[in-house]
Order: sequence, then structure tokens, then C-alpha cells
Amino acid sequence: MNGGPGAGRGAGPGGWRVAPDAGRAREANCGHLAALPAEPPAEPAGGCAECLASGGAWVHLRACLLCGHLGCCDSSPGRHAWAHADTSGHALARSAEPGESWAWCYADELFLVPDSGGVTDIG
Repeated sequence: MNGGPGAGRGAGPGGWRVAPDAGRAREANCGHLAALPAEPPAEPAGGCAECLASGGAWVHLRACLLCGHLGCCDSSPGRHAWAHADTSGHALARSAEPGESWAWCYADELFLVPDSGGVTDIG
């Protein structure tokens, strides 16, 4: 799978599922997945909106699965994807890096993978 248009939208509701984790005592669920729109937001372009406005730099990009906001990752100085999740309540973001197909729920701290019938490719 790749990070192109529609990436991460699969057969299941919202196209994402919680990744298996053998270290977790019980199976985790992410209630935020139910809030995903039927159609994914427009594919973001450019770079981190806040970094571009301030002249800042980013390490990696994350795209909000609810509105499409493009922000920088937690390894970037601005951590704008997390800030967007915190201020907007949009807990779900996917990697916007080429070749990566994974997402993260900031609220539940859960790693998500495309719901592709058990096939997982996270780049």
C-alpha cells in the first residue's frame, strides 16, 4: 500500500483497524474510528501548514483523517499534527510519507493499520 490518494481506506468501517499488539493484555478498540467520514478528506499538498507559515522545518508529515490538515510529526520541533489533534479533537492522523500506510490515534495512543483483510504493509 502507499500513501497516495485514498491510502488507508479499505474494506472495513473507515478503512482502518487497531494493529495487533502481543504486548497488550487485552484487545484494544478505538472508538474514534467510527467518526471517520464516508469519503476521505482531500489529499493534502505541500507541507506542514504551520511550519510553512512560520518558516519552520519538519521531519515527517501526518494528515488528519477527519479534515485533511497536514501537520508535522512529534519528532519535528513544532509537533503540529499533535497540536491539531489536541485543539480540534480530531484524534486520527495517518502518515503522509510516501510508501507508508499507517495511522495513529492520539487520544487512545493506538497504532492503526489499513483494514485490508489481514494484509498489513507499513512500509
